[in-house]
Amino acid sequence: MGVSWQYPLVELMTSALFLLVVWRTPMGPLVASRLILVCILIALFGIDLEHQILPNSITLPGIVIGLLFSVIAPPGVKDALIGVAIGGGMLYAIAYGYYLWRREEGMGMGDVKMLAMLGAFLGWKAVLVTLILASFAGAFIGLGMMSLQKGGMKYALPFGTFLALGAVAAMFAGDPLIAWYAEFF
Repeated sequence: MGVSWQYPLVELMTSALFLLVVWRTPMGPLVASRLILVCILIALFGIDLEHQILPNSITLPGIVIGLLFSVIAPPGVKDALIGVAIGGGMLYAIAYGYYLWRREEGMGMGDVKMLAMLGAFLGWKAVLVTLILASFAGAFIGLGMMSLQKGGMKYALPFGTFLALGAVAAMFAGDPLIAWYAEFF
């Protein structure tokens, strides 16, 4: 019985992200926070991609861990709490609005909890960047799949995978993206 290709890929991805975090993050509690977040994101990425679920056993403790780190590291308690409220609240409102409109579930509550968790770790500004990047990536992939006849409008995309990718991008490029966007106003 051979080793699945997924194991070395996960190990390589984890190593690369750990190196990136250590290289780009000032030493201190923020490094520990981001290393833990990377581990959580890799797990959620893989689970959602394969099973289309985001387990409460990961997302809910993740919210608590992110809030605890916010006491000693950026984004700070205030921004983390606002991030939880905006991240979870915004996706919940979208999911609930879709349900009222179509009378069917369009988004799982795991996505809501995951974005709340990202708000705890990254703060409200980065959670907005994460959501925008994840939405564009999901739309791009979804349209590509539809054009290749791989799925219709009912095809379920694992949005947590896009949230994970958006969160990594926001972690490293969120501040420059926000500054770039703010120049328009």
